[in-house]
Amino acid sequence: MQPSDLQPENFAAYPPLARELAVAHLPIFRKLPLTFLSSLLLQVIDYDFRFPEERRAIDQELSCLSSLDPGQLDGWFAPFAKISLSPKLERMDWAGRPAVFLEEESAWLWTTQQQDAFRAAAMEYQTHLESAVAVAPLPVCRLGIALVGQGVSTWDAPLFRNLRPHGTWFREVGAENGLAALLGVVESRASAHPVPFGHWYIDGGDLADHSDGLTCVSWTALRPVRSALLNYMQKQIQQPGMGPEQLRTNLAQLQPADLGMGVNSDPVLDRFQLKILTEGSGTQIFSTTFAQWTAREALRRAQPLTMLVRFAPRQRQRPMNEMLSNAGAAPELDPAGSLVDADMGAWYQWINQQRLPGYDRSVFIAWFEGHKQALVIAPTLPRGTQSNTPMDIQKLISLAVG
Repeated sequence: MQPSDLQPENFAAYPPLARELAVAHLPIFRKLPLTFLSSLLLQVIDYDFRFPEERRAIDQELSCLSSLDPGQLDGWFAPFAKISLSPKLERMDWAGRPAVFLEEESAWLWTTQQQDAFRAAAMEYQTHLESAVAVAPLPVCRLGIALVGQGVSTWDAPLFRNLRPHGTWFREVGAENGLAALLGVVESRASAHPVPFGHWYIDGGDLADHSDGLTCVSWTALRPVRSALLNYMQKQIQQPGMGPEQLRTNLAQLQPADLGMGVNSDPVLDRFQLKILTEGSGTQIFSTTFAQWTAREALRRAQPLTMLVRFAPRQRQRPMNEMLSNAGAAPELDPAGSLVDADMGAWYQWINQQRLPGYDRSVFIAWFEGHKQALVIAPTLPRGTQSNTPMDIQKLISLAVG
């Protein structure tokens, strides 16, 4: 089947909103090369479970494509049209199961040495799209906060070395009520700018007291889900002939209900958390990896205005089989090693924040929880400097966000 043969019934298995969207845009789908359309349909099929920013981006992309005249369509998609596919791929149910098709297509592109051509075509398309779609201004500057070092009493090694060239390192910050003050900033912004999925609190341990206006993801709260997933993975690994590629495929097909999720909860957030645990390497085992990956994916997908990530102590490194087989036992924690992880996690969080629109106005705060060290990156503060002026956390916040 070719894109020109598409009919409404090809989308019968899509969730309601995705099906409605696909049928409404059938005219443009029929004009696109299969090598591109399959990737687009992978976005569309999950439309019901995507964040508002992702839905907006899909809507804008489809609107943009529908507005192109025949000459523009040929210019945008000529590189994709030059990529050849096998008859087997063309016979697949690529409209109903785009994820399965894309796995097979990727193997085909590598085998036929067309991967570089496909990558170049994708990059050229993205350039066209970015130039054609306007970016809406943010209602407020983006704010990221990272809390590291929970449970560490003393630490003599330098912190925030990767972040220091980009901001001001404060060395005499009063630690009293620091968590409450930083959470208060997040809550105030959520109240002033009540954007769905716009203000996140991610915790690698137990959630602190917070208002209902935040989107919260917690390592501790997901313990039953993590346990169910690890049990599933162990059973899958023991199956004859099970390899990493097949395990990955099986994990991708899991639904929230398969792991006990979905009771009185948000289906969009449930699906997001499921993907964190099934697609992230180590997110099922290490709380620091979980917090870092959750922050990365939330920034990439939801593009929140505010995000606070609190890293908690992870379990000590042990042989993988031992960690999997004793997943239900109380782990031996490694606060010092977790601080090293979290320090790097804060660096990655800032990098991912800088990839979003409005990066030039964004603010980032990293604090060694319970201690005097903090790092602030803001347009109003100098870069690559340090301050030894004593101040409380509220003063630090005021310097960062006003």
